[in-house]
Amino acid sequence: MKITIVGMTGSMSGPDSAASCYLVQAPGVKADGKPHTFSVVFDIGPGSFGQLWRYVNPEEIDAVVLSHLHADHCGDIMSLQIYNRWHPTANMPQIPLYAPEGALERLRGLDGFAGTDDFSSEFKICKLRQGDSFTVGPMLITPYAAWHSVPSYALRVQAPSSLDPNRQVVFTYTGDTDFCEPVIDAAREADLLLSECGFTSDVQVRGIHLTGERAGRVAHDAGAKHLVLTHIQPWTDPWNQITDARKTFAGELEVAAPGRLYVI
Repeated sequence: MKITIVGMTGSMSGPDSAASCYLVQAPGVKADGKPHTFSVVFDIGPGSFGQLWRYVNPEEIDAVVLSHLHADHCGDIMSLQIYNRWHPTANMPQIPLYAPEGALERLRGLDGFAGTDDFSSEFKICKLRQGDSFTVGPMLITPYAAWHSVPSYALRVQAPSSLDPNRQVVFTYTGDTDFCEPVIDAAREADLLLSECGFTSDVQVRGIHLTGERAGRVAHDAGAKHLVLTHIQPWTDPWNQITDARKTFAGELEVAAPGRLYVI
C-alpha cells in the first residue's frame, strides 16, 4: 500500500500546499483478471484536484472517500465532477463516492447551479456508516465515527504490504476529530497513522480538532508505529505540533509534506 500526500494544510489551501487530500493505492486484479493499481482519494479540499494530476490520471481514480463535508475537505470534488462530465476525450465510469449523509445536497450547493442534478453520471454516492466496511480492490476500508462539529469519520485501511505481499498492513486517517475512543480503535496497531493536528496547545475548544499532544495520545493508546501530523494551518509552525506530540508519543513521528510518499 502506498500513501501520497497531495495536500495537507488545515482549514484552507495555503501558499505551500493544497488543502486536505491523500492518495491511497494498492496493486490488485480487476474483475477481468487484469492487474491494476487501485487508487482511492481520501478528501479533496481546495486546490487539491490540480495537484492530484501529478500523481494519478483522474480517469484512473477508483473511488473517492470524504471524511466529512466541510469545504476544506470536499471543495474540489466539483473539479473532478467537471472533468468527468465535460472533458472532451475522457471516458470515465461512474466513480463511487463514499461520504457522510447529505453528500448530494453538498454537491448541489458547491455546484451552485443545477438544483435538481443528482450527478449520477459522474458519481455513485454511498453513505459512510460506523463500522460498515467496503472494499476497493484489495483494500478493506472501515469508517469509525469521529468527534467533530459535523458528522466525520476516521478511516482504517487494510491491504497487503507493498514490502511483503504475505503481510497485511494498516493505514489510518483520522479525518477531523478530537480525542475519542472510536478514533483510537481505527488506529489500533496502524503501520501508518495520518492524524489531523488542527489546534495548537493554547486552544481550549473541544470537540473539533486534535492538538499535537492529543494526536500523540491517539497514536500511543492505539499502538501505532508511525505518526504523521497533517491538517496544520499555514500560520502554525509545524515544529510546535511535533514538540507537543512528542510529549505523548515516543515512536516514529513527522509532519506531512506535499508530494511525500509512504510505502508500507
